[in-house]
Amino acid sequence: MLARSTSRCCTKLRAPPSRLSLRVARPQCRQFSSPSSGASHSTGPNTSSAGLLAPFTNELDKIAPSFRINGSQVRVLQTPAEFYETLKDKIRMAEKRIFLSTLYIGKSEKELIATLQEALRAKPDLKLSILTDALRGTREAPNPSCASLLAPLISEFGPDRVEIRMYHTPNLTGIRKKHIPKRINEGWGLQHMKLYGIDDEIILSGANLSSDYFSDRQDRYHVYSSRDITEHFSNLHTAVSSLSFLVKPSPDPSGFELVWPEDNSAISPLQNPKKFVAESTALLSGLISPKTAPRTALDDTPAEKRDTKVYMLAQFSQLLSPDTSTELPALSHVLRTLAAPQYANSSWTFTAGYFNPAPSLTKLLLGTASTNNVVITASPYANGFYQSPGVSGLLPDAYTLLARRFVRAVHESKHRGTTVLKEWRKGTVGEPGGWTYHAKGLWVTMPKNENPSISLIGSSNYTKRSYSLDLEANALIVTENEDLKKRLGEEQRWLQDNTTVATREDFAKTERRVGLKVRIAMMIVQLVGGAL
Repeated sequence: MLARSTSRCCTKLRAPPSRLSLRVARPQCRQFSSPSSGASHSTGPNTSSAGLLAPFTNELDKIAPSFRINGSQVRVLQTPAEFYETLKDKIRMAEKRIFLSTLYIGKSEKELIATLQEALRAKPDLKLSILTDALRGTREAPNPSCASLLAPLISEFGPDRVEIRMYHTPNLTGIRKKHIPKRINEGWGLQHMKLYGIDDEIILSGANLSSDYFSDRQDRYHVYSSRDITEHFSNLHTAVSSLSFLVKPSPDPSGFELVWPEDNSAISPLQNPKKFVAESTALLSGLISPKTAPRTALDDTPAEKRDTKVYMLAQFSQLLSPDTSTELPALSHVLRTLAAPQYANSSWTFTAGYFNPAPSLTKLLLGTASTNNVVITASPYANGFYQSPGVSGLLPDAYTLLARRFVRAVHESKHRGTTVLKEWRKGTVGEPGGWTYHAKGLWVTMPKNENPSISLIGSSNYTKRSYSLDLEANALIVTENEDLKKRLGEEQRWLQDNTTVATREDFAKTERRVGLKVRIAMMIVQLVGGAL
């Protein structure tokens, strides 16, 4: 149940994020130098790469906070099973803290819960903080739900060691909240970050924590072994948690209740949405700005070996007024820079499981000077909504229409013949061996390079919804490390192992045509801004 009164408070669990201690960062060397007029023709690969990267980093430094690390501190995982085993292994080895930000944890994920219990029982000083979305996390209540799955952890280990938070959008209140069905109320905004932090390491991904994401739902997964990067995202997790409801065990049939602690950093969004946004802005804006974000200096990597810059990006549009989010400006800058003549021989690969990029991004992608570009998206047979009951089953047709429009736009642009759309398919959803596709990201390869120097990973779907309604967290890598570039290139290529090129002729085939019902599906896509 949802407690209405803020007088039902809990014991103070943490220092408010606004009082996070700041540490002065030590100097970080290896600045990318600006290119000369002939930089793109340099014969030295490192010099050329550094020169061509400078126009990206010079502006990115003004958009988002970053840390320099060595490329070896980034590990790229490949499969859902590898992601799951890595997550469980790191949980078992945790000593101090585990923080997990996700849309939801599957209501039947008993093995994951058992792994958390095992770690907490073995390490008395270990603390656990979980942040999910309130709408998705309580949707099935009073039947088993994410909230009822997690509440027993508090009963066993106590509120001093286990904290479960659920974020509620300020966009869904009053009469609207009362009457909009649970199956579609998520269209008004969600906690969508995917941050899986254990001690001084963090896994960034687009994957949620449920069985399909651990077995047959392809996503992307990067492990950052950096205390500074982990601490930054921990600060974001802590801040959003302080703007969220607290889960408490309850004897009610649902097994839990949601309360709004008095020591939260803002008033409840259900009580006063406008004031909630104003107070959220005061808390969050300083954490995501390059001028004011906490600058820790925890990593011990020698300065001369820091050949990789990681920008921490956040899209908190529904909580910021004015909106000072950093993901869309950063991604837009990268694509806008690629329009310059010196990047004529660069290339990019862009992927989104649900292909519905914000119109501004589509325009920027088609405005680059890059060639040999690839868009990867889910085949209708790898779409999570394939053959779903009700109107959601129409969504694959809607994405087919959007993909067809993109292919037509490519044909009518300067990218005709240089940019292709590939559909990912591994079996058929709902049949034995059938997978779904949920990966998203960007890779950019510089001229005369074989592998990407730039890569973007995180929770964002790059849709209008991502840039207006949901809470997103991402990392943008800019690297000169040849081994990391190679691993990013391998990631970019293996995601294409199960793809085929989709042409205008393919979309013209009878079986790919969409009927009148797709108008309904398009309305749904426009309503929710792109599937989750």
